Amino acid sequence: MDRREFVTAKKKNASLKTAETKETARTFAGLTPYNGPWTSNEVIHLLKRTMFGSTPDDINFFLGLGINQSVDTLLTVSATPPAPPVKNYNNNNIPVTDPDYNIAMGQTWVTINTTDAEGQRRNSLKAWWMGLMINQERNIREKMTLFWANHFSTETNDLGRMIWAYNNNALCRKNALGNFKQFVRDVTLDAAMLRYLNGYLNISTAPDENYGRELQELFTLGKENNPNYTEDDVKKAARVLTGWKINANTNTYSFNSAQHDTTSKQFSSFYNNTVITGRSGATAGDLELTDLIDMIFSKSTEVSRFIVKKLYRYFVYYKIDAATETNVISPLAQLLVSSNWEIKPVLAALFKSEHFFDIVNQGCYIKSPVDLVVSVCREFGIVFPNTTDYVNAYNMWSFMQSYAALLQQNIGDPPNVAGWAAYYQAPQFHETWINADTYPRRNLFTDTMIGPGYTRSGQKIIIDPVAFTKKLSNPSDPNILMNDALRILFRIDLSAASKTALKNQILLSNQAQDYYWTNAWTAYINNPIAANYQVVYTRLRDLYKYLMDLAEYQLC
Repeated sequence: MDRREFVTAKKKNASLKTAETKETARTFAGLTPYNGPWTSNEVIHLLKRTMFGSTPDDINFFLGLGINQSVDTLLTVSATPPAPPVKNYNNNNIPVTDPDYNIAMGQTWVTINTTDAEGQRRNSLKAWWMGLMINQERNIREKMTLFWANHFSTETNDLGRMIWAYNNNALCRKNALGNFKQFVRDVTLDAAMLRYLNGYLNISTAPDENYGRELQELFTLGKENNPNYTEDDVKKAARVLTGWKINANTNTYSFNSAQHDTTSKQFSSFYNNTVITGRSGATAGDLELTDLIDMIFSKSTEVSRFIVKKLYRYFVYYKIDAATETNVISPLAQLLVSSNWEIKPVLAALFKSEHFFDIVNQGCYIKSPVDLVVSVCREFGIVFPNTTDYVNAYNMWSFMQSYAALLQQNIGDPPNVAGWAAYYQAPQFHETWINADTYPRRNLFTDTMIGPGYTRSGQKIIIDPVAFTKKLSNPSDPNILMNDALRILFRIDLSAASKTALKNQILLSNQAQDYYWTNAWTAYINNPIAANYQVVYTRLRDLYKYLMDLAEYQLC
């Protein structure tokens, strides 16, 4: 695949579809446990999908575990949350009367309200989140946090208070692999969600339908089912949810029984004409919310298939054909229901399956902007300021976050309540990440990081191609070096002719004998003076720059 083919793939695929008379299955593989080879290829595929990138150290670690232990390790997430974001900004433009003024730099702000520092806190939150992804542990939590933040979408720009945004992020982390039904209930009463979808304005005399609609359409049932919930079901759900408020002092939810609709609410035949009995008093909101969630989840087939499809499109591939529906989606949905809505068993079955490791599901997924930016940092081992140097660390994480936003994935601020279009918009799905604007910017990002790097306040972050190469199995052999580097960075291998051409033109400096590289590398290792270092540095920099500019680098 060359660059032109990559950029025009969408148009070509569209023209092919018009000519097709019968859709063929991509694969008939299902959830039978994978028992094939466990090599670096399979490890890298698993890591690139469940984490952000695959570092040489992580590859070696998981290579020694085998598939079952590797998946179990990735799905083992600590119950202890990461340290919260800290005040990395000074008191400029913050009045002395604002509580934030008295927070010392380096201390967290997530428990103290402010009136004048929300903009600084927004930047702090986003930088902190990017830092967690770059410094992620060997598990799936960061990938799942981003998944849930997209699924239960909110926008920091609309929330106004960053403590709510932080608590919402913490909720996504806490429920990363937990119970989906409980998560739906928890997010319904989350202050950020109450604010974002007007739940706090939903009262008996003026029901607000925003959350009642998205609860069904975007969070649990989707729009594909036929029959499905009705417009009247949206209105009845809104009435069930009246009376919930945000306690601005404690940043948690509260319930005002005087503003709750105490009448009974009958739903459509889709819900078997269920009647949620109206209640009054302090417990009315909790009781009716429980009834509403139970009623929605009684549509177990629809709910389970909806969320399983979203997980599949996030971790495997955007296209779900008839064979995949039968062999993967249906059994996973049944497993979700039989597991009482626990997410972890579903992901375990998927990641250990023949289907997940089928060759057609490898190297077929376009990296999201966050995936691209974070994987560059992690795979090349870019050295960031220590987290104790919080000002400089946050500065550098903020640069990475800003670049992902430039590539159209601004964490904390998806474009709307539906999240990023690449995760739901048929038929393009992930192809929407690539366009005439974003593709050159992707190249510019990698060119910058392998070239001059990024400098701020006397600190620099930059790809060190020599340090990366030292982690490969045999850097002195240019053929092994090429294969090792491509195995980590690419999911579609280059042809033998292409690899030979790159080796000769870059590593061998337009010579034909391998020793032109071997001698240069050996001279550097034996005597790492500036002159010897510069020889290997220049060649490796040019090699990796070229590779990252290829279209294939955008796939994982």
